[in-house]
Formats: sequence, structure tokens, C-alpha cells
Amino acid sequence: MRVLYLLNISNPDRLSADSGWIFADLLAPSLADAGSEVTVAAPAAAGDARCGFHRTKVPGTKYRARFSADIDELVALIGTERPDVVVANQIEEAPAIRTALLEARSDALLAGYCHYLPFSFAGGGQMLLDPSLDDAGLGRPVLLAFAAGLAACDRVMVHSSAAASWVSAAAARMTVDLGDRLRVVPAPRDERLVRDPATVRSATDAGGAIGVYNHRLYAHYGTEQFVDLARQLSDSGTVRLRVMDLFGQRRAERKGLDDSPEKMREKLAALPHVQVVSDRGDRIRYRNLLAGARFGIAPFRHGCPWSMSVIDCQGMGLPVISPRLGWLAEHIEPELCFTTPAEAVALAERLATDDEFHALHAKRAHASTADFTPALVAARYLEAIS
Repeated sequence: MRVLYLLNISNPDRLSADSGWIFADLLAPSLADAGSEVTVAAPAAAGDARCGFHRTKVPGTKYRARFSADIDELVALIGTERPDVVVANQIEEAPAIRTALLEARSDALLAGYCHYLPFSFAGGGQMLLDPSLDDAGLGRPVLLAFAAGLAACDRVMVHSSAAASWVSAAAARMTVDLGDRLRVVPAPRDERLVRDPATVRSATDAGGAIGVYNHRLYAHYGTEQFVDLARQLSDSGTVRLRVMDLFGQRRAERKGLDDSPEKMREKLAALPHVQVVSDRGDRIRYRNLLAGARFGIAPFRHGCPWSMSVIDCQGMGLPVISPRLGWLAEHIEPELCFTTPAEAVALAERLATDDEFHALHAKRAHASTADFTPALVAARYLEAIS
């Protein structure tokens, strides 16, 4: 099977912070191991030496990534690669890709991966636009482009059961009949970030246990709520926090659209007992920063269909406490989910001080990632696009 993987990269200056690129970099070699010929078309190469690579332009903004597909380039690429399957990692591009397939007279299957959802649902079932994609009123056009992408695909892949439910509900509201085209294919875990907690000495010292927050600091991730929680944990004195600055210095175009990561970073850095650290784009340093922590904290992001950062923690044997939201509540142990800040503080303090409770949930966290090895995910991926 010849697979053409079209990958948008939003963070070319810090690939380690781009989950879409990490997913492709982990998945492509496993697809090759399974006998597929894979070519990645992206601003930066992903995979290994067996994978072909076609360099594409970096979209200036997240909106250009959704609204400025180069159909001429797509026609030429399809003609050169002659794929059996084209994967659109930016699903809003699917109509343009379908047009290119038509012009190139290709009967390749078009599979869209819903890597990011431009909507979420309130408790009463109300559909909400994602605020990160609603600058200048663009939220509804993005939503309609997403629906058009669903309609253009032969297969629609999502990360989780929660994401499948949300996408199905959104499609129905926008009169897109998904039929039997929807498939759940999780993202692979990074095998460099896996360790058996039974072999690990307790990561607590005289300074107190460390809770790690390894998520993007955008406001739409609910970071302001995390800042409030950080203040309370800091006041408790039982837990120190390690906050990952995954972006470093961002391009002016990205800061111009949303400067919340820089503002949140400043707020967090000003708190006592909170350490803001950078992995400098180095996965070994990232692993070591996780390894020194006692537990992780999930983001307060309502429309979260998946969190690679949560899986990173769990693969390392770190229990993760989480707000009771969407996929997070689906995946994380109910005993580690909270609805109020007081519950979150109590969970963090218990994981910090109760070795038996911590050991139980460290084991469960590690086990929860067992089905996400790249080889197993590649098998599910190939089944979905066959």
C-alpha cells in the first residue's frame, strides 16, 4: 500500500511541541514495518530513512493551514507518488485534496484524521466554537470547513470514543452523513517515554513531591484555571509544580494571533514553589524532567479529544489527576478525576504523601498506555484505511 501522508506542522521551530508531527514521526516507521510505502508531505521530515519526504511551505497562521491549500501542488504530488491512500491530517483540506484527486484522475482513498476539533459541547449538548479558532468571527467558517472535510473523506479517523461521539454529533447537526466511515484510531505513545513504575524509586525529596504540567499554555487549554490551582497547591506547601514551557520563543505571526502562552508563563513563573522549565526541544531532557516528577496534571481543556502529554506522563508511570471532562474522564481513572479545586488539591496531596495510593495508580497509569505502542496503532491505522 502506498500512503501519502499530508501533514500540517504548526510549530516548525519546535517540532517536539507539535503533537501532529510527533504522531507522524512515530507512526510512519511502523507503517513501513507493516509493508506500506510512506511519503510524508510536510514542512519538516517525519519518520525514518525508509519514508519518502516532500517539503511543503509552512502556513503563516492556523487559518492559512485550513483555507489556503495549493491544489496545483497537490495534483503534481499525487501524480508523482501515485498513492493508494491519501491521509489529510488537516481535515479542512480534504475538499481541496478531493479536487486534486479528481484532476489527477486518481482513485486513491482519502482518509481524514480529526487531529483537532474546532468545537466542543456544553453539558446540555450545546455546540460551542473553539475560541482558539474564532478570531475575527472565523470560528463558524472553520466549523463549516471541518464539516466539508468530513463530507469529502472516504474514511474519518478520530483519537477516541469521546471524539467519535463529538464528531458524530457535530456531523449530524451539519447534515453530514458519516455512514460507516468513522474509525477510532488513537495516537501512538513514544517508546522513549516508557518505564515500568515498579522499577522506579519514589520521586520525592525533602523539598516535596513534584507535580508536572506538560501542556501548551494557551488560554483555551484552560490554563487560567490551572494557574488558580497552582496558587492553591503552592499555598498548601506539600507539592511543588514543574511547568513545561514547550514553545520557547514563538514566531511573531503566532504571537500576534494569541499571546496567551507568554502571559500564562509569566503568571506561573511569579508563583512560589512553581518552576517553569524548558526541554529545549530535546526528548531526552523532556524524559528526565518527567522522570523527576511524582504525578502529572491534565489540562482544563473542554474540547480535548486526546492528550499526548497525558500519555507521556502515564507511559512514564506518573498518575495524572484530571478535571472530569470529555476524553480525559473517559481515559483517566475515575478516582483521579476532580470537579472542584479542593478535590484537585486533595488528590495532589494524597499522591504526594500516600505511597500505597501512588504505587497503585502509577501501575494503572502505565498499563493504560499498553495498547498505544506504534506497532499496534499502525495495525489499527492500516485496518481503518483498508
